[in-house]
Amino acid sequence: MRHGKGLRKLSRNISHRKALLRNLATSFFKHERFETTVPKAKELRPVVERLVTLGKNDTLAARRQAYSYLLDKAVVHKLFTDIGPRNATRNGGYTRIVRTRVRPGDAAELAIIELVDKAEAKSPSKEAPAKKAAPKKAAAPKKPAAKKAPAKKKAAAE
Repeated sequence: MRHGKGLRKLSRNISHRKALLRNLATSFFKHERFETTVPKAKELRPVVERLVTLGKNDTLAARRQAYSYLLDKAVVHKLFTDIGPRNATRNGGYTRIVRTRVRPGDAAELAIIELVDKAEAKSPSKEAPAKKAAPKKAAAPKKPAAKKAPAKKKAAAE
């Protein structure tokens, strides 16, 4: 029976796998979206969900737990000041995995993992003023097309 065998090994030993997931989680919070293989995205999801739940509760103990896992202090700050409060009303399900393509080199199935509320946060809101469009530059004048010599059909017909 395979009870309790839920983790994917990802062809790595335990220390390499832990380092991989820490790096992926740090990159995920830095960019809020990136493309990776489907098994890596599926293993990353529970890690990220736990960290976002930590980010909703901005206490010293929660920050220390996040510092112990994530590799960049700026990312921890972003987690607690930006991502956590954005997801304060959501009870789990902070990430989305969308399968995208098959990588040509090794035929690995790739997927994008992203925050669910990222699309909502990036949409234009009432608070953010719209930027004025930059004035368009005048297009360079086109050169006239060279005229072809008239066909000698009339001369051949006579």
